[in-house]
Amino acid sequence: MLQTRNDAESGTLNQPLERLHGVINAARKAGADAAEAVFAVSRALSVGVRKGEIETVERDETADLGLRVFVGRKLAVVSVSEFSEATLARTVERGIAMAKLAPDDPYASLADPARLYRPINRAMVDLQVCDNTVLSPENLKQRALDIESAGLAVSPALQSDAASAGYAQNHWTLLTSEGFEGSHDTSLFFQSGRFIATDADGNMERDGEGRSTRYALDLPDVTDIGRTGAERALAALGARKVETQKVAVLFDRRVAKSLISQFLGAISGSSVARGSSFLKTKLGQAVFAPHVQITDNPFRMRGLGSCLFDDEGVATRHLDLVKDGVLTTWLLNTASARQLGLASTGHASRSLAGSAGVSTHNVVLAAGPASPQDLMRDAVKGVVVTSMFGPSVNSDTGDWSAGASGFWFDNGEIQYPVNEITVAGNLIDMYARLVPASDLEIRGTIDAPGILIDGLSVGGK
Repeated sequence: MLQTRNDAESGTLNQPLERLHGVINAARKAGADAAEAVFAVSRALSVGVRKGEIETVERDETADLGLRVFVGRKLAVVSVSEFSEATLARTVERGIAMAKLAPDDPYASLADPARLYRPINRAMVDLQVCDNTVLSPENLKQRALDIESAGLAVSPALQSDAASAGYAQNHWTLLTSEGFEGSHDTSLFFQSGRFIATDADGNMERDGEGRSTRYALDLPDVTDIGRTGAERALAALGARKVETQKVAVLFDRRVAKSLISQFLGAISGSSVARGSSFLKTKLGQAVFAPHVQITDNPFRMRGLGSCLFDDEGVATRHLDLVKDGVLTTWLLNTASARQLGLASTGHASRSLAGSAGVSTHNVVLAAGPASPQDLMRDAVKGVVVTSMFGPSVNSDTGDWSAGASGFWFDNGEIQYPVNEITVAGNLIDMYARLVPASDLEIRGTIDAPGILIDGLSVGGK
């Protein structure tokens, strides 16, 4: 059953500003030179099933207020989830007291007013990131059961590990003492299934499939989710180990984004400012081959990371993080930008109880011209990695390794599954040799096609 929540049902979602104005004004009167307040409301529901029975039903409804106060160059952050006048007064008092005791932070400040988001003609652009559809517990239960049923129908060698479906809807409002007011509503609908395949010798392998979308109607058919997860589990049966060697590794697009995540962490302004990034000297230099492009687009319609402003109110913009292989920018919030003598790039991200960190929006490694099969044929032999666990990276040197499983290929063709292997290399060298495949699919906040990197160390027997 699909329903749409009306304004009366949304209750506190539409009335945060009065409360935030009161907290900001109280903080200024209590001695804050500047203040920033955030109010967030979240509603979520999920249902999990296993072997045809409900295993979990989780409903979460929260409302929280976070306050960041500045006293000179000192700052403190406090948060509450109860909003009586007495509680809010104590919250302001506690925040001011904490700030006065804090050490000076020469980079602490609200965002530069010149970089704040200003609505065009007083109207916010609609990025279609909120779907008010309400899915009933019965609907979610049936979706999960259908995913499980579709997967189990693929083979009698399968059993269910877990299947689930759910959604969350959030409202977030930011107010600063400098006059910025902004809010956004978002939603997330998700469904997944994991399966266990068992062979005649009792060996078991697990795998699955899951999807998340902004709109309920954009979710793929539950049958496709179940079937894909089941086929992946079956394909992993009969896995072998391989001899330790240096070979080409094709990172399946499911795991390729992990390598891009390591890159994003290394160009975070916070890491660069601390000097703990293996790319800290690479700005303006070729880090990848000339054919590599990486972009961050906060304006993708229905994108999981789309937004008009960041968590400090700074206007977001489309950025070429890597253009023709060259690293063009750091990812900056206000504090890291001030420390580096630059301007915020609109990448501030913060919880209600903490200072701003750095995060991206919708990052994409552009596809290359060759299919994964073409890349395997060119490489002749190597490993296709379909899952990784326990990745480890030295933030200073870029030395990287991860446990992995996947498939061995030879003469450009998949030969058999492999597991219990370790893949290792240096990310600076790996990025220089990275070749993207053509199979890009936009699904999340970081998307990449398959990635081929030759000459990696693969540890096995």
